Amino acid sequence: MTALDAVSIIRAKRDGGELSDEQIDWVVDGFTRGIVADEQMSSLAMAILLRGMNRREIARWTAAMIGSGSRMNFTDLPRPTVDKHSTGGVGDKITLPLAPLVAACGAAVPQLSGRGLGHTGGTLDKLESIPGWQADITVPRMREVLADPAIGAVICAAGAELAPADKRLYALRDVTGTVESIPLIASSIMSKKIAEGTAALVLDVKVGTGAFLKTLDEARELAAVMVELGRDAGVKTVALLTAMDTPLGRTAGNALEVAESVEVLAGGGPADVVELTLTLAREMVAKAGLHVDPAQVLADGRAMDHWRAMIQAQGGDPDAPLPTARHTEVVRAESAGVLMRLDAMGVGLAAWQLGAGRARQGEKVQAGAGVEMHAKPGDSVVAGQPLFTLHTDTPEAFGVALESLSGAVGIESAPEGKPGELVLGRVG
Repeated sequence: MTALDAVSIIRAKRDGGELSDEQIDWVVDGFTRGIVADEQMSSLAMAILLRGMNRREIARWTAAMIGSGSRMNFTDLPRPTVDKHSTGGVGDKITLPLAPLVAACGAAVPQLSGRGLGHTGGTLDKLESIPGWQADITVPRMREVLADPAIGAVICAAGAELAPADKRLYALRDVTGTVESIPLIASSIMSKKIAEGTAALVLDVKVGTGAFLKTLDEARELAAVMVELGRDAGVKTVALLTAMDTPLGRTAGNALEVAESVEVLAGGGPADVVELTLTLAREMVAKAGLHVDPAQVLADGRAMDHWRAMIQAQGGDPDAPLPTARHTEVVRAESAGVLMRLDAMGVGLAAWQLGAGRARQGEKVQAGAGVEMHAKPGDSVVAGQPLFTLHTDTPEAFGVALESLSGAVGIESAPEGKPGELVLGRVG
């Protein structure tokens, strides 16, 4: 039998070996209890990134992550539970209008969300720009809100007792260059979602320049692994593959994206945000076993009512003015033509550099910082027309943000082709 010590387990995976159930259980438990040091788990994470894991290893690793903490159970709620998770992108504010919309359709939505790091925005950071809103909520209070037919949705931080091993490993992956590992992405997402206790789950797997996964093959692989993990755990799971070469909507930043989400709930907003919100809502409603048209619920104002009630339930004031940045700068088109390319990574980096994101866990973000986009791919532009408005409290950041945006725009005088599709595929 292989010795149960961290160095032997690291060597086994480093050399391309398959970890046994016993080895996986031991190392995850040891890491949770502090027996396995951070540098040892970082080394194992790099070995997993380079050598991979098979489906059995991934399933066992996910189960060990779940077993490191407690599990929630919402089976006694008077409405079916369904959740959604996005792998992260630029301008991805979809959770904000989606959760109250699906709740207004009759489901309970226990949406555990996270904070942004680097170029991708965090849902909790966005909502914390609303005066008074709190990300932390007790489980008893969460149950009350989910059971309330006037609310039915919670967007909050995961409690410390939920998959604690994953929280520790996630922080290490961010600073050791191992974020892109498909086994670790899949187990991180699914350990929290399964432990959360939802009966159904819709995954939005982003693919493109502004996503962690750059190719459709990688996204399909991750989606297939996560769908299998969910189904094995008794969670009805489906995944959509959606494009992240271009930012979603016309804003990237915290308060900016909240304002845009409210526009969607009010019946307006950018067409791509509305399209993806409704597409995911239809998948969630179907998985919950409900027979309601989300488009009608959005149009008649019920989703907005649930948004206001959801924000108030967590201490926020839905009528309060959102924070605005102290400084702005307009970036104009240098030539006329059709905007054919708006690179999500460049826009995301610019928003991050302006203060909308953080380089390390725990850093503060600027609520009003970000990038406002005045044109999207397919739009005609004239020379001198505003392309972006940059928002920040730290005007010294304008220079580096402009550098990030300099290669993000492609304007053609006689373009061939057209901008790509939003939904690229479906798994499950």
